[in-house]
Amino acid sequence: MASRREIQFTIDDNGEVSIQVLGVKGEECERLTREIELALGVVSSRQHTSEYYAQAETGLTVGSGDGDGSAES
Repeated sequence: MASRREIQFTIDDNGEVSIQVLGVKGEECERLTREIELALGVVSSRQHTSEYYAQAETGLTVGSGDGDGSAES
């Protein structure tokens, strides 16, 4: 089962917007918020959480390692 993804927005009294992405590993968080950031204006700072530095899960499958790398038909 896929983990829950969440984007939290906070707008302070001065109109500054903070975006926090939860449940996303690696650079995917920046891809999720790119268009939102463009619509809001200039990004004044960015803080990465430990999730950003965690390896993102992929669907990549690697061979079993029992061959010489050539495909058999």
